[in-house]
Amino acid sequence: MRGIKREIKKKTVKRKFRGFISFEGIEGSGKSTQAKLLAQYLRRNGYSVLTTEEPGGTEIGHKIRTILLDTAHKHMSPLTELLLYNASRAQHIKEVIEPALAKGIIVITDRFFDSTVAYQGYGRGINPALIKAIDRVSTHHLKPDITFLLDLNVEEGLKRNRGARKKDRFEAEDIEFHKKVRRGYMKIAREEPDRVRVINAYGSRQTVHERIKEEIKKIWPSGI
Repeated sequence: MRGIKREIKKKTVKRKFRGFISFEGIEGSGKSTQAKLLAQYLRRNGYSVLTTEEPGGTEIGHKIRTILLDTAHKHMSPLTELLLYNASRAQHIKEVIEPALAKGIIVITDRFFDSTVAYQGYGRGINPALIKAIDRVSTHHLKPDITFLLDLNVEEGLKRNRGARKKDRFEAEDIEFHKKVRRGYMKIAREEPDRVRVINAYGSRQTVHERIKEEIKKIWPSGI
């Protein structure tokens, strides 16, 4: 384990890897489950790991999350939605993410900026230039070192969520909205292949977890 950690330290300097990992995907893709499984895997191998989520992660963020996901707020404007997500993210970075990274703790977040691009940009149709301008203010260009994009078709994702009886404001959107979101995610992956790793989200939880572990081993070649 010591040898692995020394190698990670060397690679951190070379690649500026801070240990910031995000999980992304459409509704029902299993990202929340896989984020937890990866955290458990890394902890078993001696790493300090913090798991968090967006919107949320802080007391303020969870209050914003309640507003954003409440089905009673179906008339919320896309701009209001965009600003609320970024308000939650700014607090999340300041209060949780940056302090943890500064201590050498690996941070795994269930959603980050890519969700905003996919949902508010491709899904809602907000001008990408406006999204990027607000992002510069809220994140100061902070990006995950690696993003796992769990991919499956929209119909399967929504079916999974119905089975789990999950319902929020985004679940209530029509299927075309979710298809736009998926297309947005895939475009992000094509534009940033070094950061965004597309993971086949079909199969059992363990099967998908093994696929993610294989990608982690490519980042840390000596193996964890």
